[in-house]
Amino acid sequence: MFSELRSNIRVINSLRQTVKLMDDITPDSKNLVCDDLETSVDRYRANVAVRFEGEITTYGEMDVLANRVAHWALELGLERGDTVALFMENRAEYVAIWYGFMKVGVVTALINSNLTDKSLAHCISVVGAQHVITGRRQDAATASLGDHLEGDVQIWTLGGDVTGDVKDFTAAVSPHAGNRPSRSIRDRTKASDLALYIYTSGTTGLPKAARLTHMRVQAMMRGFLKICRFTPRDRLYLTLPLYHSTGGTCGVGLALLTGASIILREKFSASAFWDEAVAEGATGFVYIGELCRYLVNQPPHPLERQHKIRTGFGNGLRPDVWERFVDRFQIPHLAEFYGSTEGNVTMCNVDGKIGACGVVPPILEGKFRHVRFVKFDVETEQPVRDVEGFCVEAPLGEVGEAIGRISTETRERFEGYSDKYSTEKKILRDAFAQGDVWFRTGDLMRREADGYIYFVDRVGDTFRWKAENVSTNEVSEILSGAPGVATANVYGTAIPGMDGKAGMAAITTHGEIDFETLHAWLAERLPKYAIPLFLRLQTEAETTGTFKFRKVELVKDGFDPSIVTDPLWFAHPERQAYEPLTQDVYETILAGGYKF
Repeated sequence: MFSELRSNIRVINSLRQTVKLMDDITPDSKNLVCDDLETSVDRYRANVAVRFEGEITTYGEMDVLANRVAHWALELGLERGDTVALFMENRAEYVAIWYGFMKVGVVTALINSNLTDKSLAHCISVVGAQHVITGRRQDAATASLGDHLEGDVQIWTLGGDVTGDVKDFTAAVSPHAGNRPSRSIRDRTKASDLALYIYTSGTTGLPKAARLTHMRVQAMMRGFLKICRFTPRDRLYLTLPLYHSTGGTCGVGLALLTGASIILREKFSASAFWDEAVAEGATGFVYIGELCRYLVNQPPHPLERQHKIRTGFGNGLRPDVWERFVDRFQIPHLAEFYGSTEGNVTMCNVDGKIGACGVVPPILEGKFRHVRFVKFDVETEQPVRDVEGFCVEAPLGEVGEAIGRISTETRERFEGYSDKYSTEKKILRDAFAQGDVWFRTGDLMRREADGYIYFVDRVGDTFRWKAENVSTNEVSEILSGAPGVATANVYGTAIPGMDGKAGMAAITTHGEIDFETLHAWLAERLPKYAIPLFLRLQTEAETTGTFKFRKVELVKDGFDPSIVTDPLWFAHPERQAYEPLTQDVYETILAGGYKF
């Protein structure tokens, strides 16, 4: 009882302090993201802002580069509301560039640094960018644009090849003054105006450009200040891509608004993680769930308990990894949060209860009614409605889709995407009353009586088999713990002539898997209908730049051995064991030769 009381007190205090930090974030406010950063620069000018590849950049030096970028933007004739695309790998100058553009009201689109061809051209065009700033890794990608890019777009490079129409960014920016441009240049800009575009991960179709206002970015940057309790003496180890909101806004804000340092790495490396964390004196880190899984699956490292990391935040950390991670690496506090770049539903598990992505103590439930959990029909992929046509709230302990009320209030705003069609698809109308408007997260969650909230699955990932709902997320958690299985990406695959979808999993290994006993191992932990019927053995998991599993291509491939080049295994329904899926077995399945 006392433990629960202490936990509730910490949660309530953290939530209240975080809400207080947001009090001055209003649509009409003249205080912008760049104003927050300038205040931090003035307070911590001599502190180290970024540590990258053996070099340091102070807050003052970051501000000088940002000022040069701002003056250069004015020379180019860029005006308030114009958009520039930043297509660059993680590097020390990254944040300073978009910070500089904000100083003169210019919007920056943060493009996935791994894109090429049509996807890259789409990201540039959909936001109307006339200038693209690239880095030393993007020469081949920009060359791939070819005829895909329409209009007159100028490409600038910072460290790449200056050839053809590509111009030198450093040479263009360096001559400009390092003093701040007049504050009056952005006087007409308000907190409700656009600050950044950040793209969805693009696991399905082309990426969508989410519109982030200054107030939205400010909320992200301030969101973990009280939860992680950072000070100017802290150092944040940041290995996630800066084009993504978790690392690029939440992580950057945690460090730069507190006078702390960012230990920046170009890419995450499981083998180098502990060496760098210890050598650089990291006290906090930002994670994506799969990052933690990679670390847990690594062999023991001599420095894995010699670090100073005391806190971290992120999302997507599954319970099967969570407990092993904190026990093995002795990190006392992790703040798992839930949220999306564009959405208005955000929550955080402040006290680190394993498995939960959020918590709302029952005493505060009345203040959380802008977020609801509604019953969901897996087959239609729509919320369940009652006889009057309104949505039905999911009872405590039952799974429902999380939705967030859309209004003009700061925490309830939904700015949408750069195109109206994508925006409208995320809106739910007449949910509880005629005329109300809600944001659909597309995520299925479960809220318990004690206030903790658990992520269950993505809409579309949960599928029906044998008249039962199967959660890919829950099956993945179990399968990932099987002997020899390193990662498990579970999805549904259609079998011609059969209702629903059968379970299939793309897995990677560490060591050997005994396929003879794997089925029995799963049968002890999963209901029969949830055991994957097919396994696809991959040498490496296919993920996005932020470590999310890709499924679209896998679903398209199905279980046809003439299409899939990876080894395939089939759970024989009579032998209750996995055996190789040959072309003969495949044809027997299609002919209805097995009873499932």
